[in-house]
Amino acid sequence: MGNLCGGKKKQTTHLDKVKKELNGIILTDDQLRRHSQEFLKQINLGLAKKTNAEADVKCFPTYVQDLPDGSERGKFLALDLGGTNFRVLVIDLGENFLFRMKSRIYVLPPELTLGTAVQLNDHIAACLSDFIHRHSIASSKLPLGYTFSFPVQQHGLTKGILTNWTKGFNVSGFAGHDVVQLLKDAISRRGDIDIDIVAILNDTTGTLMSCAWRYTNCKVGLIVGTGCNACYVERTENVELFTGDRSKPYMIVNTEMGALGESGGLDYLLTDYDLAVDKTSLYPGKQKGEKMMSGLFLSEVIRRILVDMVEKKLLLNGEMPEKLLHKDAVQTHYMSDIEASKEKGSQKDCERLLKDLGARTVTKQDCEVVAYVCELVAMRSAHLAGSAISTIINKMGFKDVTVGVDGSVYRYHPHYHDYMMSVMTKMIDKGTKFEMVLSNDGSGRGAAIVAAVAAKEHGH
Repeated sequence: MGNLCGGKKKQTTHLDKVKKELNGIILTDDQLRRHSQEFLKQINLGLAKKTNAEADVKCFPTYVQDLPDGSERGKFLALDLGGTNFRVLVIDLGENFLFRMKSRIYVLPPELTLGTAVQLNDHIAACLSDFIHRHSIASSKLPLGYTFSFPVQQHGLTKGILTNWTKGFNVSGFAGHDVVQLLKDAISRRGDIDIDIVAILNDTTGTLMSCAWRYTNCKVGLIVGTGCNACYVERTENVELFTGDRSKPYMIVNTEMGALGESGGLDYLLTDYDLAVDKTSLYPGKQKGEKMMSGLFLSEVIRRILVDMVEKKLLLNGEMPEKLLHKDAVQTHYMSDIEASKEKGSQKDCERLLKDLGARTVTKQDCEVVAYVCELVAMRSAHLAGSAISTIINKMGFKDVTVGVDGSVYRYHPHYHDYMMSVMTKMIDKGTKFEMVLSNDGSGRGAAIVAAVAAKEHGH
């Protein structure tokens, strides 16, 4: 038996050495339980008025208290500002969950993401005007749902104050101002369109609402894309920051869970790679949870690991491609592409990445290392997302829950859903049924559905 019977000791492979170096990225069940406990603690701090200021997870009331029932009909505008995409849409909700949608993606010049509020809102208003005139709906004064996917403290369905920028944005002149009013002012400055903004919402709320239009037990919205966030249905009595009508039993709460860890509660999970990513980001010390989960940061985590592997002579024979030393040299889509091609027994995407970075020769062994790194980083992200959603489902206490999910990382990575499920089946309370469904354009159609519910509520 083993060596006692004269058997050879298993030889350590090259990949074994890599795995040993990167063992800290693999999360144990104990670490995930601790993550869940920290998240629940921060949710409760965020919900309470007395402790909200010190909470990582702010649990902002969305003022969305009515879920769709499938009877919503009519034509609505939607505006989606949230990172990599800026879109304007017109959506016609019809019978039998059928809808017609026309949309246009507008370029958001990078300088506007770091410019002034007036510049950004004037650009958005110009795009709105272009879209409305292009589709000959200028005379209709359609209700508009505004998906603004950044942390906002709402004081009503149409009033929200930006608390801080995320996802690479840093626009001056927003702090302390109502996001909706800033856009209305820009529309007034143009004077050529008349729009009724009936709701501002986060993309997670849109995702939940978009799914709830069809799945009545949808109670959670999750985004894993450029950023990472979740919202869920909470009892109104628990939402102490809410200042509106408390007679309705439930309300969607926007957790802003990407900020989990800002007070140090996730420090036990952070590797040297994470610390370096945080330190060199636009806002060091902020959005620590998001920096381990979202597309904007996963590629930079991968790049830093690859640099380390080259320096340790575990990749490319120790020959460092100059390009690899530059921030943003690795794009997030490689993570999904490499996983998808690996499934087909191909290494072409690994080879393409290393060649794009300037590697002179690429071996099969190099591709195995890169594929393993991408797998580990995606798996850790999904396991943290799975832990967070399990925590929310257990807290809500509903026995049958649908989770609406959107975002490029979840949508395009071939195993992200399965990685999440592997954690959720272990962590969600026994006897609770759950499923995850891919949202059909949460930030677009979801905004229209929020607008439709708001319009129905106010008799429009």
